[in-house]
Amino acid sequence: MLLPEPSVRGADLPVRAVLPATVDAVRSRGTAVLVAPPGSGKTSLLPLALADAFEGTIVVAEPRRMATRAAAARLATLVGEPLGQRIGYAMRGERSGGKGLRVEVVTTGLLVRRLQRDPELPGVAAIVIDECHERHLDADLLLALCVDVRANLREDLAIVATSATADTVRLSRALGADVPAPVVTASAALFSVAVEWAPPPVPVPLLPGGRVDPRLLDHVAAVVRRALAENEGDILVFVPGEGEISGVTRRLAGENVLPLFGRQSRAEQDRALAPSATRRIVVTTSVAESSLTVPGVRVVVDAGLAREPRTDQSRGLGSLVTCRVSKSSADQRAGRAGREAPGRVYRCWSATDHARLDDHAAPEIAIADLAGFALDLAAWGAPAGAGLTLLDAPPAPAMTAATELLRRIDATDDDGRITERGRRMTAIGAHPRLARALLDGTPRVGADRAHEIVAMLSDDSGRSFGDDLPARWRALRRGEDRGATARWREEAKRLGRGTASGGPQTGRGTRGVPDDLAVGIVVGLAYPDRIARARGTDSATYQMSGGTGAALDPQSPLRTTPWLAIAVADRAPGRADARIRSAAPIDEPTARDVAGDLLSTTDQIRWDDGRIVTRRVEALGAIVLGDVPLAKPDPLLVQAAVRDGIRRSGLSVLRWSEAALALRERLAFCHAHLGSPWPAVDDEALLADLDGWLGTELASVRGTRDLARIDVASALRRLMPWPAAARFGELAPERLRVPSGSEVRLAYDGVEPPVLAVKLQEVFGWTATPAVADGRVPVVLHLLSPAQRPVAITSDLASFWKQGYPQVRADLRARYPRHPWPEDPLTAVPTKRVKPRQ
Repeated sequence: MLLPEPSVRGADLPVRAVLPATVDAVRSRGTAVLVAPPGSGKTSLLPLALADAFEGTIVVAEPRRMATRAAAARLATLVGEPLGQRIGYAMRGERSGGKGLRVEVVTTGLLVRRLQRDPELPGVAAIVIDECHERHLDADLLLALCVDVRANLREDLAIVATSATADTVRLSRALGADVPAPVVTASAALFSVAVEWAPPPVPVPLLPGGRVDPRLLDHVAAVVRRALAENEGDILVFVPGEGEISGVTRRLAGENVLPLFGRQSRAEQDRALAPSATRRIVVTTSVAESSLTVPGVRVVVDAGLAREPRTDQSRGLGSLVTCRVSKSSADQRAGRAGREAPGRVYRCWSATDHARLDDHAAPEIAIADLAGFALDLAAWGAPAGAGLTLLDAPPAPAMTAATELLRRIDATDDDGRITERGRRMTAIGAHPRLARALLDGTPRVGADRAHEIVAMLSDDSGRSFGDDLPARWRALRRGEDRGATARWREEAKRLGRGTASGGPQTGRGTRGVPDDLAVGIVVGLAYPDRIARARGTDSATYQMSGGTGAALDPQSPLRTTPWLAIAVADRAPGRADARIRSAAPIDEPTARDVAGDLLSTTDQIRWDDGRIVTRRVEALGAIVLGDVPLAKPDPLLVQAAVRDGIRRSGLSVLRWSEAALALRERLAFCHAHLGSPWPAVDDEALLADLDGWLGTELASVRGTRDLARIDVASALRRLMPWPAAARFGELAPERLRVPSGSEVRLAYDGVEPPVLAVKLQEVFGWTATPAVADGRVPVVLHLLSPAQRPVAITSDLASFWKQGYPQVRADLRARYPRHPWPEDPLTAVPTKRVKPRQ
C-alpha cells in the first residue's frame, strides 16, 4: 500500500475524493483524463493510487526537470521513504533509483527517448502525462506515441493525462480509440485566493524587442513590499526570466530573497523549495506555475509576463519572446497562494487589462522550432506525424523548414525516412543541429573538445560571460560560475556516453586547431546558415550566409572579427538586422569547410540600369566571396537577361517610331474587331511574347543603344498572321481616298473606330460613310473647316448633309468666302482648292 491514509499530512488533498473514479475509469477503459486545479494533489496522489491498483511501475512524465525532482521528493515523503527505494526519478544526466521502483518520475523528453529505444516499455503498467494543459512539444509528442503503443503493441498499457484546465475535449478524444476517454474532475483547491489588482500608476508597455521596462521591475518590487506589510507567510513572485529575477532581487536588497529558475544548481533549487522557519520571498519564472509546491507561500505577486519560444522560419532564427500571460496561466500562478491556507494574489495589471488576455497560451507546436520533433517522428517511423494522433497538426511552414534541415544534414532521406546517421543523432539526445555538429566536429577538433563545446551550446551555458563563446568556454573550464560549470560538465559527460558507441571519437585535423577556432568549427557545423562576414573593416555589422544581416553589441570583444560563426541571434520586430547573442571567430577557409554545402559558383548575367552585366560570382550562401567579369557569356543567357530587363523596364526602352506606333494601333484594331488570327499587341501580350517578334534582334543587344537601333515596326510585322496578312492594307488601310482625290491618313486608336480628319469641301457628293474591317466598322469623320478645325464629327454622312450642313454653311461662308459653300453639297464638285482672288 503506497497511498497514505487521509490523516497523513498532505494526503487529504481534493484529488483524493476522485481517485477511486479515476482508477475505475483506467481499469475499465485503459485511459482517463484527470482535471484538477493547481494544488489539489493530482501529481502527488494519483501515481500512488495507480501503483496500489496495478502491478508494475507507474511512470509519471513531467514537463520540467525541476518539477520532476520535486514531484519525486514529494511522493517519497508521502510514503515515508528515501528517494530511490520505491519512488525514484530520472532525467537527462541524473537518476535516483534502479530496478524495482513502483513509481518513477521522469521528464517527458527522457520518456520519449525510452520509447524510441523500446516501445513496449516492459515492466511499465501505466503512464501519467502530467500538466498536459501546458502543451509542451515533448508532452504532445509523448501523448501521441503512447496512444500509438497502446493501439498497436501494449493494449494493457494504461495512460492517464492530467490537466489543470477543463478544456479537455481534444485530449479526451486523442486518448480514446473509438470513444473519448473518460474525464474525471476534482473539486477546487482547499483554500480561496483573494485577487488584488495592482497596476503601475502609469502604463508601462514592453520596450522594443520585448525587453522589460525597468520601471515595471520597480513597481513589482514595490508591490512585494506592500504584500509583505499586508500579509503573513512567504511570497512567490512571478517574472518572465532570469534577468528580471536578478533585477527584482536587487531592488529587494535587505529582504530574504531566493531566486528559483531552471538553470540553477540542484542545491539552489532545493533551498528555494525547502520549508523555512524564516519568512521568504521566492522570485521565479513560469517554471513554478504548476507541478511545484513552494512550501509556506501565502501570497503571489504576478508581473503578468511570460517568455515563450518563437522561430522565424524564413530566417532560421529562434528567440525567447516576452509576452503577456494568458488567463489560464494567471489562474495557475494565483493558485500557488492557496495550496496550504487562504491566500492572496497581487496582479500587476488592471481588471480591464485582464479581460483582454488570451484564454490560453499558444501550444508550443504552433510557435517552436520543430527540427527535433520532426526527427523524433522520423525515428518512430511516422514522418511528419503520419498516422499519429497529435493534439494539433504542426504548422506547414515550420514542418517544411524542419524536414528540409533534416535532409540537409543527412538525418533523413528524400522520403522523410530516418537514416542510420539520423538514428545516431537521435541517440545523442540533442537538437539535430547540435547532434550534427558533434558527429562532424569530433574528427575535426577531437572528441573531448566537441563534447564540451556542444554541451556549452545545448543550454547556452555561461551566457552571463557575454557573447564571446571561446571566452565563455574558458570561464566554464575555470569554474567561475560553479552552478553553470557543474551543469556543463555533466552535459559534456552525457554527450560522451551518448556517442561512445557511434562513430569516430578522434580524427585528423585535431592537432594544431586552436581552441578559439575549434569553437568556431563546431558552431559553424551546427549553424552553417549563420556563418557571417563583416560588412566593413570597422563595422560591427555582418552578413549571414542565410541572408539576414546581424549586429554585435558595440562593446563586444568580437567586434573586429572579420568572420564569425553565430550560435544565437534574434531579430526584433521592425529591425532589419538580428542581434548577435553568442558567436565565435572563424576564418574564410574554415567557413568554406564547415558550410561547404552552401558554396556555389554561378554566372550572373543581368540587365542593370540599361546595360548587360556579366559576372562570375562565388558565394557562401548570401555572402559573396568573389566577383569577376565574365569573358564569354552564354548568348542564350544574355538574351534571357535582355528579355528580363525589357519586361522589368517596360516597352518604353525600345525606340517607337511613328510608323511603329501606327502599325501597332492598326494591329490592335484588327485584334479588337476581327479577333483570331489577329494577335493582341497590348503591353502584356508583347512582353509575354518577346521571342515571337523580337527574337532575332535580341541576340545582338548588349545595352540601351542596341535596343534603340531595333526597327520595331519590322519586328511587329512578324506578328501578322498569314495568309490573312495579305489583306491587312484592305482591312485596316493606312489611308483612304476621298472624293477630291486626296489620300487621307486614318488615325487608329486600338479598339476604337478609326478617325478620318478631312476638309469638308473634299467630301462633297460622298453620301455613304466609308467603313473598314470588311465593312464592319464605320469610320468616324472629323469634317474640318478651312482653318483645320472640326466643324462636325459624324459616322452618318447622309444625316449630316441634311441636318448639320445648312447650319455649318450659314456660320462659315461669310468667314471663308474663297471656299465653296454650295446649297446642295451632294451635287457639288469636291475640291481641296480655294477660289482664285478677284
